[in-house]
Amino acid sequence: MIREFGYVRVGTAVPVVRAADVTGNVERLVASAKHANDAGCDLVVFPELCITGYTCADLFLNMHLLNTAEQGLADFLDRTADLPPVFVVGMPLLMDGELFNVAVVVQGGGICGIVPKTFIPGNGEYYEPRWFSSGKVAGQAKDYTFVEVAGHAAPFATDLLLECKDMPGFLLGVEICEDLWAPIPPSTYRALDGATVLVNLSASNELVGKADYRRHLVQQQSARCLAAYAYCSAGVGESTTDMVMGGHCLIAENGRILAESDRFQRSAQLTYADVDVEFLNHERIGRKTFSQNRQLHRREDNVQFQFDCTPARREKLERWVDPQPFVPGDPARRHDRCQEIFAIQSTGLATRLHHTGLRDVVIGLSGGLDSTLALLVCIEAFQALGLDLAGIHAYTMPGFGTTARTKGNAEALCEALGIPLETVNIGPACERHFADIGHDGKTHDIAYENVQARERTQILMDASNMHRALVVGTGDLSELALGWCTYNGDHMSMYAVNTGVPKTLVSYLIAYYADEKADATVAAILRDVLDTPISPELLPPDENGEIAQKTEHVVGPYLLHDFFLYYVVRCGFPPAKVLFLAKQAFADTHDEATLRKWLREFLRRFFSQQFKRSCLPDGPKVGTIALSPRGDWRMPSDAQVADWLDGL
Repeated sequence: MIREFGYVRVGTAVPVVRAADVTGNVERLVASAKHANDAGCDLVVFPELCITGYTCADLFLNMHLLNTAEQGLADFLDRTADLPPVFVVGMPLLMDGELFNVAVVVQGGGICGIVPKTFIPGNGEYYEPRWFSSGKVAGQAKDYTFVEVAGHAAPFATDLLLECKDMPGFLLGVEICEDLWAPIPPSTYRALDGATVLVNLSASNELVGKADYRRHLVQQQSARCLAAYAYCSAGVGESTTDMVMGGHCLIAENGRILAESDRFQRSAQLTYADVDVEFLNHERIGRKTFSQNRQLHRREDNVQFQFDCTPARREKLERWVDPQPFVPGDPARRHDRCQEIFAIQSTGLATRLHHTGLRDVVIGLSGGLDSTLALLVCIEAFQALGLDLAGIHAYTMPGFGTTARTKGNAEALCEALGIPLETVNIGPACERHFADIGHDGKTHDIAYENVQARERTQILMDASNMHRALVVGTGDLSELALGWCTYNGDHMSMYAVNTGVPKTLVSYLIAYYADEKADATVAAILRDVLDTPISPELLPPDENGEIAQKTEHVVGPYLLHDFFLYYVVRCGFPPAKVLFLAKQAFADTHDEATLRKWLREFLRRFFSQQFKRSCLPDGPKVGTIALSPRGDWRMPSDAQVADWLDGL
């Protein structure tokens, strides 16, 4: 199941390796290999020189160690022949009087390829040039395309690219330790050659602060290469004569750490995660700077080898699927994200006012989430420009569904903030309009609702002419995705400050303002706004005067729709994969039938409502997704959804 959606389970294995103990090391390597196989891994990376140990020093010049290492590799091949994963192990390899530090890629008892280390460190505590030659230099001097090792002929090259025959898009590139620290790591070229999964066999000693630096290197390289990057470093079993190894392992995907080991563990460790090669290829298709770089630097003569990758049946995804992809889970990051979004929104509005020479805005205030956020953005923009808040002309326009709670919050908020507020009852105007168009004014149909939305927009537009002001739009990204806005009603404005903010993030932005910027009175009002059910308030309240028309009862939970929006638009995933991920993310709260129902509704609405997005007003992009036809999203308004629904 997982394989069909483009996931490869990558593992890093750190056995207890001891210097010069080849026989014991191989025994422990085999045990780790079996453990990784039991965990369902497709690819397993071991540390640098793990067959002999990295800290053998001048013993690398001893023929007995080198011969024993080759015998150890043969033993490992025999004892893992019936295991389907691809294993990458490190060892010293002597060829024609030169010694290389190599990664050996093996599977099913055979050798797929051998990659020598390119950059050999000789600074500080590292003395590798004393023993090892660079694979790049050796390759220029002699043709080592195929070599014989442990009774197997195998390709030998720094630019080796290994392709999985059974899984399109899964290509493997290999580098070793210091290669990652180089200004241009070899893995950069392997990625440009097509490798989506990059691995690094390392023996990186622990120093104060080095783990953070190492983590940043891995994150950045995976992001720069639009690839998965698995880094496996030697553990505490290595000699501690002059340095200590910590067994630091990292698995990253496009700049995001998926899994990380605990350092300084005295027993064998296995760290693994499912990397999404389908997503990585999607990113490369869309990132034209990657393809342009590829055209400049891709090598057509790189050594390639194909390997089998027997599918493992796995239902559970071994990676975190965040149910709120737009909202950082860490409070500190969420605080910074909210602060930055407010800055983007308010700067966009402030710059538009500055360019137009306007000193006033008009905004419709309902007492709901979106209009409250837009008002707060207006305040931030006016403060940035040094403008009097009296230039914010707020209008509350009660209609047939307005409740005392929302109207009261709008009034209280403006009073507490010192914002002038006009009240215009739209009921009489809407009733006259019903009569004009022959509507009975009693049937609660779409016309009944939209007449109110368009009347409000007309008031705001005309008021803006009176005040020589800009109409600030309040609708958010999630509403645009679903088309949950009235065409030429709340759909229209002169600058839409919330157009890039998904609904699940709106409430966090308001909460941030309440906690960081508001006094106690304003904060209390904002928290009541947060507790109010989401509603356009276009249908009459219930018998108790409470909101009867609740948006999420009609279109579905915004929590789900924002999840669908992220994976359909940002990641380009097919419906079946989006549903699969939703089942992982919402396993404790929603059953499959519910997820399927609302995903169908999302797809149906997203396709049918594109015409509204094709003529959006200007508004700032704040995150990775924007639906403006002038920015990120261009889609025909008459695109058909049938195949997407069939995909479910």
